[in-house]
Amino acid sequence: MGITLTFELPTPESAIAIAGLREENLKVLAQQTGAAFVLRGQALQIIGTEAQVALADSLVQALRPAWSRGQPVARVDILTARQALTTDQQEELQALQQNLLARTRKGEEIRAKTFRQRQYIQAIQDHDLVFCTGPAGTGKTFLAAIVAVQALLSHQYERIILTRPAVEAGEKLGFLPGDLQQKIDPYLRPLYDALYEMLDPEKLPSLMERGVIEVAPLAYMRGRTLNKAFVILDEAQNTTPAQMKMVLTRLGQRSRMVVTGDITQTDLPSHQQSGLAVAQRILKNVEGIAFCQLTKADVVRHPLVQQIVSAYEAYEAGG
Repeated sequence: MGITLTFELPTPESAIAIAGLREENLKVLAQQTGAAFVLRGQALQIIGTEAQVALADSLVQALRPAWSRGQPVARVDILTARQALTTDQQEELQALQQNLLARTRKGEEIRAKTFRQRQYIQAIQDHDLVFCTGPAGTGKTFLAAIVAVQALLSHQYERIILTRPAVEAGEKLGFLPGDLQQKIDPYLRPLYDALYEMLDPEKLPSLMERGVIEVAPLAYMRGRTLNKAFVILDEAQNTTPAQMKMVLTRLGQRSRMVVTGDITQTDLPSHQQSGLAVAQRILKNVEGIAFCQLTKADVVRHPLVQQIVSAYEAYEAGG
């Protein structure tokens, strides 16, 4: 027999936060618990069997640190909380929720959304070389750039270097219109996103002119020694083994490097090995290097991205 649990949310903002846009969160909560959720004003009703309602209540309570402050609750927050309940990681969940990574220039909070994201951030903070692989939308580059900007602002490093191979352009940048910066910008645009979250866009050109922040194609790293720098190599699956060796050996004194990529999305010719895949095999037992792997469960973009990743994985496994 079904029972109904009703409790009043403290503010309209908390009701909006738990319900989500178009009450999408209530649908996800229902999928995860089997209970029905109905929101009327600030009154949240949970309807189901005793076990379903108990689980649903525990899940809503686990999300309290966010919705009680009117902080938007995302699908990935719900899934992480559900995982914590299933695996008895409530303490780890609390640590995840309390560990504020940064605030954007607009005052919005940036936190790890999943346990693997938290492990990734910890690895960046503890190691001078970190490899992180995973599908699109898992925060690989964004989180690394956020940590880099914080380290720069606290004077741990003198500059940030963001680089990626321009494979999509076939390395033939001369065929593109405009000066060099205009030519490479489309291929480096994803790296700017995190910078704009943390830094005033009006100040960014000045920082780039002074070399405090450098955004450049991978080819420009050859022959350099990168001292006192936080280096992020993005889209590393598109490096050749020679390019990967070249950039890894650029690492200088008091520097840190994060290498990110998605092994399943290489744009290299079919006969060409990925430098990222080769580096993982060669360096897996080298002390002082951290390897992190994010999965579709760590996708923090639009919920459809997670479903798209899953659909492609299923297709490729069957094909």
